[in-house]
Amino acid sequence: MVQRPHLIAVVDDEESVRAALARMLRASAFEVSVYASGQEFLDSLARERPDCVVMDFHMPGLSGWDVQRELARSRQCIPLIIVTAHDHPALRENALSDGAAGYLTKPLRGETLVGAIAQAIRSRTAAHPPAA
Repeated sequence: MVQRPHLIAVVDDEESVRAALARMLRASAFEVSVYASGQEFLDSLARERPDCVVMDFHMPGLSGWDVQRELARSRQCIPLIIVTAHDHPALRENALSDGAAGYLTKPLRGETLVGAIAQAIRSRTAAHPPAA
């Protein structure tokens, strides 16, 4: 059986960041969907379900934290990696204690992001094995 590439959702309000992250992840053999806002991403869950989400923390409208809380409230078991250009210890602690699979600071190194995604997917798969 051929396994499909993992689908990664990239959520960032900056178009140039979305494009750069999508290029980087596609070069690492991931399938990628991009979203300009947290609400756009949440609305997409009715159509597709990513294996992992890479999301900017500071966005207009719904922040990364708002989306993280909504995923938890609706019991969505999708690993979330928070990225931010404004690192703060309390922000990091809150994101991780609220269930984020990772917390990375911009600018992102490709191998760091790919490693965090791979770890998040492995952890989710171990906790929630696919049905046979």
